[in-house]
Amino acid sequence: MTLSGVTRISRLGWTILLCTQALLFLADFAWADPFRVVAIGASNTSGWIVSSGQAYPQVLEQMLRTAGYEVQITNSGRPFDTTAGMLARLDSAVPDRTDLVILQPGGNDRRFFVSAERRANNIAEITDHLRSRRIAVIVFDPVFPDDYYSFDRIHFTPEAHAKIAAELMPRVITKIQAKQTSAKGGRPLPGPAR
Repeated sequence: MTLSGVTRISRLGWTILLCTQALLFLADFAWADPFRVVAIGASNTSGWIVSSGQAYPQVLEQMLRTAGYEVQITNSGRPFDTTAGMLARLDSAVPDRTDLVILQPGGNDRRFFVSAERRANNIAEITDHLRSRRIAVIVFDPVFPDDYYSFDRIHFTPEAHAKIAAELMPRVITKIQAKQTSAKGGRPLPGPAR
C-alpha cells in the first residue's frame, strides 16, 4: 500500500518536473529569438573592396554578440544602388519579423545626378514605410571624413568599417533595449546575457 502510494507520488512528481522543464525550455527558446537587423545601402554597406567579414554590418554583429546581445544582422547592401533602388526593393530586402533597419543611403544619388530633394524624399519614404510595418529605423548618413575612404575615394577602408560599427553599436543597443522593455511590459531589463 505504501509502495503504490509512493509510486503514484513519484509519477506525479516526475510529470510535474518534466512539465516544468519543458516550460523552462520553451521560455528560453522564445527569449533566445535574436534581434533581427537588416543593413540596407549600396556598395559601402555590401563591403565593396573589403572582405565580407570586414563590412560594417558583420563587424557590428560580432561586436554586439561579444557584448552579449543575441543579434542577427543581414547585409542587404547592393553595389551601385540609389535611394530609389533601395525604396523599390525595400519589402523584398526587409523580411517580416525584422526589428531594425540600418539605412546607409550612400553617395550614388549624387553620382547619378539625383537631386538632394529627391534623395531626401526617398529616405523619408523608406523610413515612413518601415515604421508603418513597425520596424525601427536608424538612418546613418553622416559626412564621412576623407580618411574613411580607400584609394578610389569612394569606398570605405576596413578601418572605416570598424569605426562605423563602433559608432552604430550604442544606437543599436538602445533599440534592442527598447524592444526588450516593451516586450516585458515596460519594465527595464538587466544588461545583456553573458
